[in-house]
Amino acid sequence: MSEFVFQSVGLIGKHTGADGGEAIDALIQFLDNKGIHVVLDDKSAAIISAGQIKTASCTEIGQICDLAIVIGGDGTLLHAARELVDSDTPLVGVNLGRLGFLADILPSAMEECMTEILSGNYLLEERFLLDCVISRDDQPLNQSYALNEVVTHKWNVARMIELETYINERFVHRTRSDGLIVATPTGTTAYALSAGGPIIYPTLNAVTIVPICPHTMSNRPIVVNGDSQIEIIIVDSSSNDVRVTCDGQIPFELTTGDRIQIHKAEKPLRLIHPAQHDHYNLLRAKLQWAEPPKGHH
Repeated sequence: MSEFVFQSVGLIGKHTGADGGEAIDALIQFLDNKGIHVVLDDKSAAIISAGQIKTASCTEIGQICDLAIVIGGDGTLLHAARELVDSDTPLVGVNLGRLGFLADILPSAMEECMTEILSGNYLLEERFLLDCVISRDDQPLNQSYALNEVVTHKWNVARMIELETYINERFVHRTRSDGLIVATPTGTTAYALSAGGPIIYPTLNAVTIVPICPHTMSNRPIVVNGDSQIEIIIVDSSSNDVRVTCDGQIPFELTTGDRIQIHKAEKPLRLIHPAQHDHYNLLRAKLQWAEPPKGHH
């Protein structure tokens, strides 16, 4: 019996550019030396130099591996989270660029952190995703997941769009704005933050609704229970200039009368951090908040 709690590990790399190849090669070697079974996602296979290695799709990795290591950045991890949404496989992120909010292991600390994690010394966080369904004339047209946010926004036009928001079938407001962000706590440090939304601790059961450049200054971000059913109705889209995007991916075109229904996805993402992970430390580093005063402990 191995000393490691994870026996089978899937590696999911950034699919654009070859900058992840070296890190993936190093990880394959490292895991192989520890006797751990490695499965590489098939889209990353092209950027590595390692020889014979088992490959599988992201979805298959979720079915056959105990752990998935994502090598890239927060964008790569967002993609992997949506692909693995139906599995219980935990994710851990190695960031090839600057430190990420989700991918929080730097390549220089990769082997040390992974040894700890594989041995069972880690923090596990559950992060919920949003399940977004778009309907037209009461017929569902599209379904997507989002770990960060669902954004209804104008597209290539100068004028505002008009939206109605309902929470648990109760009318909340009609807004004229550039759009509306519905964000998970994970997403509050992404687009929602730059639109003036609050930072919400990642494990809270809450959803934030943030208007983008609202016409009325009193339209402020609101925070609601994470189990709320949120519905957005397109009131006026006379020139078909409204889109919805989940985590910034693949815009879907909307028209007047379309409904966007958003609720918490059934299964959460299980996100693994190194044991010494500190969310406030991450916020300080990423948002360049002042360091504590000298001599203060």
